[in-house]
Amino acid sequence: MTYQPGPLQKIAASVKLGENVVINDFVNLYGCSIGDETKIGPFVEIQKNAFVGKRCKISSHTFVCEGVTIEDEVFVGHGVVFINDRVPRATADGALQTEKDWTVIETVVKSGASIGSGAVIMCGVTIGANAVVGAGAVVLVDVPQGAVVAGNPSRLIRTISGGAEESGGRGQSGDS
Repeated sequence: MTYQPGPLQKIAASVKLGENVVINDFVNLYGCSIGDETKIGPFVEIQKNAFVGKRCKISSHTFVCEGVTIEDEVFVGHGVVFINDRVPRATADGALQTEKDWTVIETVVKSGASIGSGAVIMCGVTIGANAVVGAGAVVLVDVPQGAVVAGNPSRLIRTISGGAEESGGRGQSGDS
């Protein structure tokens, strides 16, 4: 069955949608792939060559740019911004830049990770499986599997291993 966008949804024909995807109004999706049972909140943009896995939740006002891969069962909070260019410029040699003037730098969010609202994810990083990125964090480097990071720039708060938490220098083991 083909998904029929509502009047307040901009979903290009190039979008690949899995089964039972829920898409709210005021979205802009083009050239991307969305896995089964994923929920896309309102005011979300997902660009071409971005991939969102199965059973993910992409909350409102989030921007997923080209080159981002979000694996299965990932939570992305409200207003999260992914970046795919380390040195963005409007012009090249006095003319507006085109796609030929820069290279996409890819980002990967591994299965089971959670990204808090307002986080900014710089290009070229991998957020490990089951990692947690705190709200408002600015992620400039890889986040290890099971790590909890927060701050600007983000830093390790603790790790989560098999359900048990270990202190990473800040906070108490078992803090939520």
